[in-house]
Amino acid sequence: GRGDERRRGGKLTISQALDEEGGERKRSVAAFRRRQQRERARAMGAAGGAGATKVVREVVIPDTITVGELANRMAERGAAVIKTLMKMDIMATINQALDQDTAQLVVEEFGHKVRKVSAADVEIGIGAETEDDTDALQSRAPVVTVMGHVDHGKTSLLDALRKTDVVAGEAGGITQHIGAYQVTVPGGAVVTFLDTPGHEAFTAMRQRGAQVTDIVVLVVAADDGVQPQTVEALNHARAAEVPIIIAINKCDRPEADPDRIKNELLKHEVVVEDMGGDVQTVEVSATAGTNLDKLVEAINLQAEILELKANPDRPAYGAVVEAKLERGRGAVATVLVQRGTLRVGDIFVAGGEWGRVRALIDDHGDNVKQAGPSSPVEVLGLNGTPLAGDEFAVVENESRAREVTEYRQQLQKSQSAAAGRGSLEQMFDRIQAGQQAEVPLVVKADVQGSVEAIIGALNGLATDEVKAHVLHGAVGGITESDVSLAQASGGIVIGFNVRANPQAREQAKRDDVQLRYYNVIYDAVDDVKQLLSGKLAPKVQENHLGSAEIREVFAVSKVGKVAGCMITDGIVRRGAKVRLLRDNVVIHEGSLSTLKRFKDDVREVRDGYECGMALENYNDINVGDVIECYDIEEVARAL
Repeated sequence: GRGDERRRGGKLTISQALDEEGGERKRSVAAFRRRQQRERARAMGAAGGAGATKVVREVVIPDTITVGELANRMAERGAAVIKTLMKMDIMATINQALDQDTAQLVVEEFGHKVRKVSAADVEIGIGAETEDDTDALQSRAPVVTVMGHVDHGKTSLLDALRKTDVVAGEAGGITQHIGAYQVTVPGGAVVTFLDTPGHEAFTAMRQRGAQVTDIVVLVVAADDGVQPQTVEALNHARAAEVPIIIAINKCDRPEADPDRIKNELLKHEVVVEDMGGDVQTVEVSATAGTNLDKLVEAINLQAEILELKANPDRPAYGAVVEAKLERGRGAVATVLVQRGTLRVGDIFVAGGEWGRVRALIDDHGDNVKQAGPSSPVEVLGLNGTPLAGDEFAVVENESRAREVTEYRQQLQKSQSAAAGRGSLEQMFDRIQAGQQAEVPLVVKADVQGSVEAIIGALNGLATDEVKAHVLHGAVGGITESDVSLAQASGGIVIGFNVRANPQAREQAKRDDVQLRYYNVIYDAVDDVKQLLSGKLAPKVQENHLGSAEIREVFAVSKVGKVAGCMITDGIVRRGAKVRLLRDNVVIHEGSLSTLKRFKDDVREVRDGYECGMALENYNDINVGDVIECYDIEEVARAL
């Protein structure tokens, strides 16, 4: 209406004019307000942007984490995290798992702090890693292992020291199988004797990193001399790097000759003090009780040199000597406390098992409330049977114990899923990969002469790069002890005219240790030689086959240039490597694609014949050029 009137040139009334003016004013006020609000918001935004600080979070990153979970922990949008990953050339979806290092880079890109955690962190603070305060350390009893050949008087010597008679069975069943005894020797000193169930347990402990023994007493009968098991015990003690005291037993017998023993020990690189060495020897008699005080004195002297100390005021830590399942008592472990004090009611983990200490039984079969450093006790209350040599440690609560055992069991599964270490092929691969400079071997034979001959031949194979390391060589069949020693060192067992007993075969199968039987000495040496040769890098050798002179060049459709040649010397084979020489300068190296004699494809052409040749993917050939033919072979280096 009004607009029409205005266009028609009509006049507005006063009231209409006022109305129109008011409407315009309202509209302009609304626009002004809107503009003001926009400016205020912009100003506030600018001020807020300048003054507001970004919330910096501590982001916990495990071994692997999904993109979505990482975004949640940083309180950022998933799309922003994916965009950041794209900038790092990583194309990832929201559900994709990232490794720890990548996740760390992303978190740092967003300006947050990183705290890495790992599944292995559950092990932190358990056992040996935590150092003791020097002021809290107190002297502890030495742990002594008695080793030696069968019937050389190990048990009799222990009995004489304990003033008991285990052989007659008077000391009761518990002392016989606990495998460790604490003896108060003349002079008031306390010594813990470890009666290991065979040498294999000793090796198993070394393999699992539980260095239980402080001193080894090696018993040798004065009337019998150094026997195979004596040498074996010596090798086990050496492998564990433990000081040795030689106890020459049965010195009361008329045929005893201690000097002969000392000379025999020299053959095995044991130099006794009488001959200017550092190994203590004591001539004793278990039955007559001769010089037992001197043996104790030697043990105490060695213990003083070692300065054995432990902190009793801390959670207990030590090693499992042996463990078994008993009817009515469940899993029972014999443990040796190395540091701290073990008390009834403590929650502890032993290898992949955990439990609460229900009862502690000492070596006399009595129930005790606690056991301090160097104390051997039987522990009842485990959920499962740990392995001999497993470390045990007291933890603060049940959930921690569960976490640790779950992690260890998972680790054990993944390790057992990996290939066994015993087979020759895998050892060959390890040698080729340069991971092993020496091949550990255990050698058993029917006679001593064969043992010495094999060891001598194997030692003769050694070079600067690789050598055969004979851990143990002895006469007799292959026993579980030999298999344990080979497994602990990742080696193989060689049997010369001997076989393994059923238990050793079973153990070798279980532990994936290779048993190799031979009856010809050269076969054994050749096999080991082959194994060692795998360490040496193969030699690449070039063999010159022949030469051909180009007499004519033909252009053939679909083939390219073909050279008409005369073989000037040697032989030319199809598929061989060739060099093209022009004025005695190599201008191309490649392969021969075609070799023809007249119109037929041939395998080879000999000296004095003509042929047609084409080079693979190369056409720059001229009359007068020479084609040289050769092949390359890899020659395995032999020792």
